[in-house]
Amino acid sequence: MQTETFENERWERGSQSEEFRHREALRLIEGDSVLDLGCGDGLFLSLISDSNIRRYGVDISPVAIARLKERGLEGEVCNFSEDTLPFADNAFASVVSLDVMEHLFFPERLLTEALRVSSECVVISVPNFGSLPARVAVMFGRVPENNRPKKGHCYWFTLSVLRAMVERSGGQVVFLRVNTFWERRPVIGSFMSALAEYFPSVFGLSFVAVIRKREM
Repeated sequence: MQTETFENERWERGSQSEEFRHREALRLIEGDSVLDLGCGDGLFLSLISDSNIRRYGVDISPVAIARLKERGLEGEVCNFSEDTLPFADNAFASVVSLDVMEHLFFPERLLTEALRVSSECVVISVPNFGSLPARVAVMFGRVPENNRPKKGHCYWFTLSVLRAMVERSGGQVVFLRVNTFWERRPVIGSFMSALAEYFPSVFGLSFVAVIRKREM
């Protein structure tokens, strides 16, 4: 109930804006159907231009789902942090969950369910608690900006934590995109991107991962 209240208040205050995670996920989804777990007001689903792709969203917040439906999209309220997703195995080609797992006390449960209902891939994004700015903040006794309580983050991911969770959930990371700081600035942006590619745990601000079911 507290989580639902927090999310309702957040969506009453404002809407999403298109960010790195949305642009990357658009390139990575596969197949003819997409389920968005933690869809919010439906921004990501609305960015999918192919009308042949079935789009569906679920969120814990009734306020968010009402806004999603105002966009003409399909969705329903679901507390997926506690409940089993109301979909059959392999019901959707792709499942996305963008900057959602860090808001859950038990994100592994969501990831396991996402793999179950996907037939092709799962695309997730999480902020990196091990990033250089976060390490510096902790060194000076401060809570990193990306992990302050006002953002509702209760699970702190690093790359190794993410990979281990994916493994336990029965999946495997087949592609990883790293977002770094100053990425869009001339010259230094290319340099930072190169550093993030070779040292993602330190220079990555967030990760977008494509996950597939691990072959038994």
